[in-house]
Amino acid sequence: MNRRERLPQLDAERPFIADGGLETTLIFHRGIDLPHFAAFDLLRTDSGRQELRDYFEPYVELARERETGMVLDTTTWRASPDWGQRLGYYPEDLDDANRAAVALAQEIRDENEHTPIVVNGVVGPRGDGYDPAELMAVEQAEAYHARQIATFADAGADMVSAITMTHPEEAIGIVRAAVDLGMPVAISFTVETDGRLPTGETLPSAIEQVDAESSDAVAYFMVNCAHPTHFAHVLDDDGAWRDRIRGVRANASARSHAELDEAEELDDGDPDELAADYQELGRHLPNATVLGGCCGTDHRHIAAVSAVWSR
Repeated sequence: MNRRERLPQLDAERPFIADGGLETTLIFHRGIDLPHFAAFDLLRTDSGRQELRDYFEPYVELARERETGMVLDTTTWRASPDWGQRLGYYPEDLDDANRAAVALAQEIRDENEHTPIVVNGVVGPRGDGYDPAELMAVEQAEAYHARQIATFADAGADMVSAITMTHPEEAIGIVRAAVDLGMPVAISFTVETDGRLPTGETLPSAIEQVDAESSDAVAYFMVNCAHPTHFAHVLDDDGAWRDRIRGVRANASARSHAELDEAEELDDGDPDELAADYQELGRHLPNATVLGGCCGTDHRHIAAVSAVWSR
């Protein structure tokens, strides 16, 4: 089955779940030190790889029990050149880490052959996912991210997703690189408490700009790293842009990004309340099929969300 030709989550009658807040779970629930939030660094050791396997197991089990599909992310949000350099990785080492992340996801899929699983190569922003201080032109972004995407393509990932994008130009560069390499690509924007991107741009205009400058090449869009109450009002505005949103990966906490940065304890909210918020979002997102979480969420939140969404 060639998932790259037609991603199964686009035609799903039941949702495809994704995982929750990988980094916040490892740090706050597992007590693991993750410099620069770089979970991919755990792939260097057998014990680190086992930690990642243990992290994903409840989500795979949930997909199996609920008979849903799963978009299984690689642990590579920070596995790009600038972040890798900060962690002491040479470019070839970073290639190896990205390949190892795909291999781990493929192993998990092979062990769960009766559950539809899409291996998703995760691309993170060059800068901070909360802070748009480092902005790139489209051409810069394409050149910067192309090597990681090429590694995903060569390693056999089914698709790539750009997560916590803060501005459209970086997203467009990623889309162009993915298209050149024959990879389906999803784009997920971060929004602030007012429902706008960290740059101040509106979500509708960002989606429309990416589509206009990439010939509608994006498989689908998502919103992540924000609480549903931060952007629910934006979805009141009808338009073709809204139909392009097929995924939500919200934060557990309703706090702002600035407040979360300052917090010393994890705010994991209430899973049932978050699920109710997702259910409200679903009234405006008829095409949404990918349901996951971001900061502060774990398998409890995704279990609650998938339950109400299926109903």
